[in-house]
Amino acid sequence: MILIVDDIPANLVALRKVLELHGLAVESAESGEEALLKTLKYDYSLIILDVQMPGMDGFEVAESLAGSSRTRDIPILFLSAVSKEKRFISRGYESGGVDYITKPVDPDLLILKVKTFLKLFNQQQELKDIRDKLSTEIEIRKKAQEELAYQIEEFRSVISSLPEVAFALTEDGSIELVNDYWYEYSKSASEFPEIHPDDSSIFDSWKERIHHGEVFEAEIRMRNLRTGKFTFFIMKVVPVKNNNTISRWVGTFTNIQRQKLANELLEVEVGKRTRELIDKNEELEFRNHELQQFAWVVSHDLKEPVRKIEIFTKMIQEQYLPDDSKAQHYSERTLSAAQRMSKLISDLLEYSRLSADALHQKVDLDEVVSEVLDDLDFQINEKQATIHLSPLPKVDGISSQLRQVFQNLVSNALKFSRKGVDPVITISAERILNKDFDSPASETGDYCKITFSDNGIGFNEKYLDRIFIIFQSLNDKKSFDGTGIGLAIAKKIIEKHSGLITARSTEGEGSTFIIILPIHSSNISQLYEHEI
Repeated sequence: MILIVDDIPANLVALRKVLELHGLAVESAESGEEALLKTLKYDYSLIILDVQMPGMDGFEVAESLAGSSRTRDIPILFLSAVSKEKRFISRGYESGGVDYITKPVDPDLLILKVKTFLKLFNQQQELKDIRDKLSTEIEIRKKAQEELAYQIEEFRSVISSLPEVAFALTEDGSIELVNDYWYEYSKSASEFPEIHPDDSSIFDSWKERIHHGEVFEAEIRMRNLRTGKFTFFIMKVVPVKNNNTISRWVGTFTNIQRQKLANELLEVEVGKRTRELIDKNEELEFRNHELQQFAWVVSHDLKEPVRKIEIFTKMIQEQYLPDDSKAQHYSERTLSAAQRMSKLISDLLEYSRLSADALHQKVDLDEVVSEVLDDLDFQINEKQATIHLSPLPKVDGISSQLRQVFQNLVSNALKFSRKGVDPVITISAERILNKDFDSPASETGDYCKITFSDNGIGFNEKYLDRIFIIFQSLNDKKSFDGTGIGLAIAKKIIEKHSGLITARSTEGEGSTFIIILPIHSSNISQLYEHEI
C-alpha cells in the first residue's frame, strides 16, 4: 500500500486517481503528524511526501521515519512545487528520500518511478525475509552442531567409561571409536584384535548381520597382547538408530574367561556328584529291598507270638476265669492290646510296601468304590450310613493302592461319626484344568478332583498337617480305635500317583477330604511298551 501525504486535498485526489488507475492501493494523510500516526498502525511499501506543509514539513517527517526501526526502510518519494534548488534536493536525499520530483508532476513519470520503487521495496523485503530465514537456519544448524558435538563427547565418555572392551562403528562397519581396554588386545584403533582361528568364521559373520541391520552376539576368543593367550569373550554389536535410521553401531567384548573356567569346574563337579548320586541310589534301592524283606520277615515273626497271646488269653478266659469278673476285665484288656498290636503290624507292613515301584494301568474308580462299599457293607449297615455317589473317572494308577485310599477314607468317615447321628457320606468328582485345589473345572482337563464329605465329628483345621503324619491321631484311642497310620498311607499313595491330598473341616460339623489325581500317568507308556 502507498501513503500520499499532502496538505492540499486537491493534490491528494489527483495523485490518488493516477495511482488507482494503475491498480495501486492508496491511502492519504493531510499533514505530517497524521502520516506518522498512520505509519504506526499500517505497513506501507512507499510514501509520496510533499515537502511544503504547515506544521511538520516533509523533511522533518522523513527524518522521523528514518529514526524508527519500523519505518526506516520505507522508500520516500518527495514532491515539491517550490524547492527546486540543489540544496533542497540534497536535503531530501539526506533525510531518507529515494527520489525528488518537482511539481507539476508528470503522471507517466510518476507511475514509472512508483512502480520501480515498489519493485525495489518488495525485492528488499524478500531479501530481508531470506536473510532472516538464513539467520534462523544458521542458528538451528549451529545448535544442532553443538548438540551433536555434545552427544559425540557424551558417547565418547560412555564408551571410555565401560569396564570392558568397547568400540563404535560407522554405519558401514568401519571402526570409529575405541576405549582404553581395546589396546590390551589390538595395537591399532583401526584394526580388530586377533581372533582364535577356530572362531574366525563366527567373528566374520557379524558383518553380514550388520548388513541386514541385525543385532550380533557370539562367543569368541581374542589374544591378549601382554600374555599372548587367548581369552573367552562375548562379542555383542547393536545398532544406534536416529529417526528409525541406523547412524552407527556400538559393540562390546565382555570377558567371560572366569565363567568358562567356573562352568568347566562345575560340570566336572556335577558329573562327579551325579556318579555319586547314582551309586547312592543303587545302594539305597538295595537297602530298601532288604528293608522290605526284613519288614515281611519281622511282621510274620511278630504276628505269630501276638496270635498265640490272643489264643492262650481266650483259652484262659473261657476255661479258668468264667466266674472272676476282675480277671475277665484284665483278660479283655489283654486281648484288646493284642488285637491293636496285630493291626499295627499289618498297617506298618502295608506302609512299607508303598516304597515298591509298580506299573500304572487304567483304573475305573467307579469299580474301586463299588468294591470298597461291598467290603464295608457290614459297617455301613451297622452305622445305618447313607452313601451318595456321583460318576467317577478312569485314571492311570495302581488299582490296589487306590482301593486302599478309598477304603481308609470311607472307614474313617464311618468310624468318626457323631453319636446319635446317622453318617452321610458323599463321594463326587470333576475334571479340572490344573493340579491345584482351586483350579477351575474343565471337561478336557488333565486332572480330576475327588471329594469325600461326611457329617462326622470333624477336627480343628489347625491340626491339618498332623493328620497325614504316621502314628499321629487327634482323637482319644479309648473312644476311637486305630493306629494313626491310615491317612499317612493314603497321603503316600496319592503322592506316588503324582497327586495331592488335603482336608477341610469344622469341629462337630464334618470333614471333606480332597484328592487331585492326574488322568494320565507319566509311566503308563512303560506298561504299554512292556505289553508289546
